[in-house]
Amino acid sequence: MSHVPACLNATEEDIQLLLSAKAHLGAQNVDSHMLPYVFKRRTDGVHLINVGKTWEKLVLAARIIAAIENPEDVCVISARAAGQRAVLKFGANTGAKAIAGRFTPGNFTNYITRQFKEPRIIVVTDPRADHQAIKEASYVNIPVIAFCNTDAPLEHVDVVIPINNASNHAIGLGYWLLAREVLRLRGSLSRDEPWNLMVDMFFFRDAEEAEKEAAAAAKGAEGENWENTAEAGADSAPISSNWDTNEAVGDWVVEGSTANVDWAA
Repeated sequence: MSHVPACLNATEEDIQLLLSAKAHLGAQNVDSHMLPYVFKRRTDGVHLINVGKTWEKLVLAARIIAAIENPEDVCVISARAAGQRAVLKFGANTGAKAIAGRFTPGNFTNYITRQFKEPRIIVVTDPRADHQAIKEASYVNIPVIAFCNTDAPLEHVDVVIPINNASNHAIGLGYWLLAREVLRLRGSLSRDEPWNLMVDMFFFRDAEEAEKEAAAAAKGAEGENWENTAEAGADSAPISSNWDTNEAVGDWVVEGSTANVDWAA
């Protein structure tokens, strides 16, 4: 990116994160407006996204968001479960309003509704899943930033961030990079030190899988405690070292006992 300061260029670590999260893997279909962001097409039909263009659009979106004085005027939206945790974490760290889950019609157009909002810009996770928010934003002239795959429709989308929004890790990484860049542009985070918030906090985790992992961990801890208890009991049991010792054994037949009584008398 020669038209921006050198500090905004992507580092090798950032590119490695994008590649490891499979953010460059697009769909087998491609929209005509997404062709400038496609690097090439593989033999299996999957289109590869240019990660350089992804980083340029992430920086552009961060500069737009950072230019808004009130952070609450930014609204991040995700109707898909894969991006709900990411938008909540993005809102918690940048001060933006997050809408995770179903978007209630009339949030941007009907002022009578309880959840009525007037944001200056919105960020959506998927133009298809969040089509209602994009449509209402177009009615009231709200700019739209969208994470788009190669087959995403770009109607009423102002800033495109080309990324594999079908991957949970790619969506979480995209919001993490966007939040980090916004904080850096605001001066809240230095570029010389890494962000202490792990990218794993933005990843979607299925509740059933989390319960299974917790149950497996509890079962493993219980088994380990049982083994430790058994070993401690074996160590504390007294063991006689001399088996040849003849200990005095009392006579079980006591004189005058009923054993010599004649029961026939």
